Amino acid sequence: MVCGAQGGIALLATITDLWDMYFKSSLRYDSQDKTFYAYYRLMESYRNEIEIPTKRTLLNIGIWKEVTPEQLNKIRYHLNLREDGQTNIFDEEDEFVIFHTNRIWNELLAKGKIDSPQAIKDKQRKLIYEETLTHKDAKSIGAEYICSSAYKQLGISAFLETLGWNQAQIQLTETQIVSRAVHPASELETARWIKENSAICDITQYPSHRINKDKLYRNALALYQIKDELEQYLSVKTNELFDIEDKIVLFDLTNTYFEGDKGNSKLAQYGRSKEKRSDAKIVVLALVTNRYGFIKYSNIFEGNTSDSNTLPDIVDHLRIKTSTSERAIVVLDAGIATEQNLALLVAKGYDYVCVNRVKLKDYKSVAHTTPTTISTRNNESLEVEKVSTSTKTDYYLKVKSTGKTLKEASMLQQFEERFLLTLNKIKKGISQKNTVKTPEAINRRIGRSTQKYPTVARYFKIELQTNAQGKVQDIIWVKDEEQYNKRVQEHGVYFIRTNLPFEEEQLIWDTYNTIREIESVFRTLKTDLDLRPIYHKKDSSTMAHLHLGLLAYWLVNTVRHQLKEKTIKHCWKEIVRIGHTQHLVTTTAQNVADETLTIKKCTEPIESLYEIYKALKIPSHPLGKTKSVGHKIARKKINPQCLVPS
Repeated sequence: MVCGAQGGIALLATITDLWDMYFKSSLRYDSQDKTFYAYYRLMESYRNEIEIPTKRTLLNIGIWKEVTPEQLNKIRYHLNLREDGQTNIFDEEDEFVIFHTNRIWNELLAKGKIDSPQAIKDKQRKLIYEETLTHKDAKSIGAEYICSSAYKQLGISAFLETLGWNQAQIQLTETQIVSRAVHPASELETARWIKENSAICDITQYPSHRINKDKLYRNALALYQIKDELEQYLSVKTNELFDIEDKIVLFDLTNTYFEGDKGNSKLAQYGRSKEKRSDAKIVVLALVTNRYGFIKYSNIFEGNTSDSNTLPDIVDHLRIKTSTSERAIVVLDAGIATEQNLALLVAKGYDYVCVNRVKLKDYKSVAHTTPTTISTRNNESLEVEKVSTSTKTDYYLKVKSTGKTLKEASMLQQFEERFLLTLNKIKKGISQKNTVKTPEAINRRIGRSTQKYPTVARYFKIELQTNAQGKVQDIIWVKDEEQYNKRVQEHGVYFIRTNLPFEEEQLIWDTYNTIREIESVFRTLKTDLDLRPIYHKKDSSTMAHLHLGLLAYWLVNTVRHQLKEKTIKHCWKEIVRIGHTQHLVTTTAQNVADETLTIKKCTEPIESLYEIYKALKIPSHPLGKTKSVGHKIARKKINPQCLVPS
């Protein structure tokens, strides 16, 4: 059956108007009989998409000498009835009509010229009332689908099964971790987002109506209880998936602050906040990763734990699964690389590369070596040179960075300007009336300024001139230009230290430069996965919150690692933004059989999302199309001619 449309409204006409089969004949001359005979064609008349009557040939019957006009009309009649899903062929007495009706009908079916009665009924059922067509529950699915694919790639569900978790717990875990990666928020906000904004439950098959904040809290705590087992499994799994050997591991720390006083917390303490939040208590997060950003081990320390005191605990618990027999190289930042910690690493069977905590003074260039130039990933030129010192047996690489030189010079100049401005204010105040001019008071003011700007104050010699009454009359300061210029020459210089005898400067630099990867991990955790601030009151909830963020990061890094291999280097927020352009839409309508059709189908991915799917080797339609048919329902009176195909 064909349904045409005009002016945006589809019209359902009578059956005979829409579809009618009839025979058409033309005369053909038979040279043998020297007679004209009728040549028959079975034709179809119908209305096209713009409601214009038209026709086409369904079947060439040929010269049909034995058929009578009455029989031809009966055959046409039975064919049209059969097309309408009706038949009274068994009431027909003419065997010739019965035989040729069946013959022509079967030939039409065989050649695909006509649909079977069941197909016609199915096609009729697809005709829906346009006025009942609604689209609802348009929920984001692209970013969730990307994360769910990574979750399945890591095999977390299978691992949880080995621990005895039931199917509902496993489905809830996937729902929660994926949601944390796509929409990092509190448990209350996450539950609301899952129900109203996301199609994640359509992917995980966990009933969305069963989601609530308390269930998410409990599940996060349960996941933290298996932290060590899960972390160890994922460490090994990613090595196997991406053929990684942990020859180089990175160790660094960060901290995140709390909102609230956290009066009863042992974990939250005042410390050196990297966010400059001296007013808020903090907690320290220590991470060990490989050079590709995959986590090897994590730990949480009290906020007042110093950087250098975290390494012994990490080394005692660090478990590196690698196929190489070589000792792993630990890359450290300067704050952790104390002499005691470096000795501990060597004792535990590790080598190290780090930034030296202090600038070397009694060093000299290694014989037969010259400074070389190395370009960074940001196209910055570095001058590197092998140096040695008589007091240490380690190997050192002197690095001079142009960018760092400009930055340190600018900062030093700024500090000097501010320091001199303060001194001039003190000097100006001495000449004013009714001001305290005792040496003790003036020295206190100078001392506060010196304490505020110690970087430049050390290069100035300040003297007070007093009168006979012991009052300060003037302040004189002199700058030590020689020492100052010596400091300027050291701008942008730092020293990389290692106990490995690297032959090439480039190799030393490349090894140390991997520390940028763990810095990228922290940026992703804090910025993209919203790991700060923390609002939880209990320490157990705090640790579960941080652990859930790390689990979400496993999905993020699994996705980004594969995309980087395909030269797609988007940050995680950009990937999520692109993913949110694809939605799962629920469409409902009522068909001509008074049945309610419900169809769930994803929108087409935009080009950038399609490229991501292609790089990850996953289908571009997350769920395909699902369709269900409801029972007949009472409906309001609708114009029966307003029909569209579903």
